[in-house]
Amino acid sequence: MLEKPKLFLNAKEFWFTVAVFLSLLLFRLYVIYGEYRVFIDKPFYFTHVEVLQQYKKEKKDYSYMVLRVYSPSLDFNFFTRTYRDEDYLNKTLRLKLFPSTKMSFWDYLGSSFISSKINSISEKPEGWRSWLSVKIASQHSDSLVANFYQAIFLATPLQKELREEISKLGVSHLIALSGFHLAILWGVLFTLFRPLYRFFQQRYFPYRFDLIDVGFLVLIVLGWYVWFVESPASLLRSYSMMVIGWMLLVLGVELLSFSFLTMVVLMLLLVFPKMILSLAFWFSVLGVFYIFLLLKRFSELNKFYMMLIISFGIFILMSPIVHMIFPLTTLSQLYSPLLSFAFTLFYPLVILLHLVGFGNLFDTALLDLFSLDSDTVAVELDILYGVIYLIVSIGAIFSRWIFYLLFALAVGFMGWMFIGFWVLL
Repeated sequence: MLEKPKLFLNAKEFWFTVAVFLSLLLFRLYVIYGEYRVFIDKPFYFTHVEVLQQYKKEKKDYSYMVLRVYSPSLDFNFFTRTYRDEDYLNKTLRLKLFPSTKMSFWDYLGSSFISSKINSISEKPEGWRSWLSVKIASQHSDSLVANFYQAIFLATPLQKELREEISKLGVSHLIALSGFHLAILWGVLFTLFRPLYRFFQQRYFPYRFDLIDVGFLVLIVLGWYVWFVESPASLLRSYSMMVIGWMLLVLGVELLSFSFLTMVVLMLLLVFPKMILSLAFWFSVLGVFYIFLLLKRFSELNKFYMMLIISFGIFILMSPIVHMIFPLTTLSQLYSPLLSFAFTLFYPLVILLHLVGFGNLFDTALLDLFSLDSDTVAVELDILYGVIYLIVSIGAIFSRWIFYLLFALAVGFMGWMFIGFWVLL
């Protein structure tokens, strides 16, 4: 059997390309730094923003609303606050911003706090996305369940209460639209489109290759979907990777390689340099990295066992990395790999149920799941252990024995995490 050609002929080509991309990325950051200096030097700005999230904070003598907003004109996500107790979700605000010279360049790249004054409030123009959101909510009597479905279908921000419950279950990756959802949608759409396409192909254009044509059609549909839900970072990263992967597949180049993943990451950072400080972006990259690692070491197994290994393996291998940033630990998180596995069937099924008006079929089960009583403790991974773990992860690419060591470290961490949980409890 002929092997597919590799993306790079040798290590020298790979590292030369990496150096070129890093040089271009540094230049992009230099240009953005100039924009940052201009931004903080001005005493104020006027801009329209979309309100993505809001929550109330209480102080001893007063309370205020924290708003997470996005300014399309500045291409800037940031937090601000107001003392007006109103519902700002799905509203457009005209703000007067007061940049601070204390804002660092890294704050500018990420999500920082900026003082502001609300000049006007207007309703967000109604569109198909808003209409669909209302239609989804109309099939559910509980607002948390409605918000859950709006999040997994339309990338709507989660309510604070639901976000906390999802975090306790350790399934945030199932809620935030990402490559996992696109992969499921790809499989469903490809399965639906291919028989219809082959019917016409066999009669009118048998010289065409259905895998290429149907794949291209599915990419167009998924591209429209990414645009329709306003291109969240994790979804945009996944779709870009899918497009590049499909192009390489058509060209016959080896796809499941770490050099491919590296190139995709560098391309995305070059086009969207602000992703360099996005935790969601790096978590999704690490998730793909560990999937590639598991596929490399267990590629001889059949698809069903491979799906099981990926569901449980990702949970185990990602746990140390996640706990470097998010120390919250509950026993409910042990359900995570099972829920991830079940989600591959649940997701297309609930899409169909909502289309035919029976979207509330699983409402009771979801409410029971969200209300699981599970105490929490903070189990934080030492930064030195985390750095060693990442180094071992890279080494696992080249050696099966280092991969076994990596898995042992991950399993050991999980054992310590949950034994420590019971001791601390």
